[in-house]
Amino acid sequence: MARIAVLGGTGYTGGNIVREAASRGHHVTAYSRHAPEAPVEGVHYVQASMTEEGAIAAAIAGQDVVVEALAPRGELAEHLEGLIGDAARLAAEQHARLIVIGGWSGLRPAEGEPRFVEGDVPAAFRAEAEEMVRALDALEQHAPEGLDWLFVSPAQQYGSYAPGEATGAYRVGGPVALVDAEGGSAVSGADFALAIVDEIEHPARTGHVGVAS
Repeated sequence: MARIAVLGGTGYTGGNIVREAASRGHHVTAYSRHAPEAPVEGVHYVQASMTEEGAIAAAIAGQDVVVEALAPRGELAEHLEGLIGDAARLAAEQHARLIVIGGWSGLRPAEGEPRFVEGDVPAAFRAEAEEMVRALDALEQHAPEGLDWLFVSPAQQYGSYAPGEATGAYRVGGPVALVDAEGGSAVSGADFALAIVDEIEHPARTGHVGVAS
């Protein structure tokens, strides 16, 4: 069983990943500023702000896999890009795998075309999208030597506003968005978590990938 740290482990994405990983017997530690509303049995919860000095290092120490599921908003706005860089450096030093959860805007509509973030992103979400894409660019261009990393973008329709149903199925693609026959793109929180934990158990990919139903 793997030792897994989930940064943002009580949020929508992190909470689903924590639940899925714990159900399979992994040793899971969830880091968050807030205590969970419904703690998952067997999960170790740590309340901490990742902006505190030494917090990232403490979270990564002794882990096999680190899942970064934080969002660049609130106190993390304009800071998450740097924290992901710190996590990359520390994970490389400790030979831990780093999985960063990004967003739809980091994907492309087709090979060679600009990312969605360069198009018509709603103003309320543009700063977050741009920060996550900068973090992706940094990993692609300047990842520490020896770092095993994966940046995962969920489908367009994804989040607590559209939780969907657990189907037990998903598709994984590259940096080009996965869409259905009608041009839609969605994935439930449960199926997205399934994809992440499957990848933890059976590492098969590196770089930037997308997940959709």
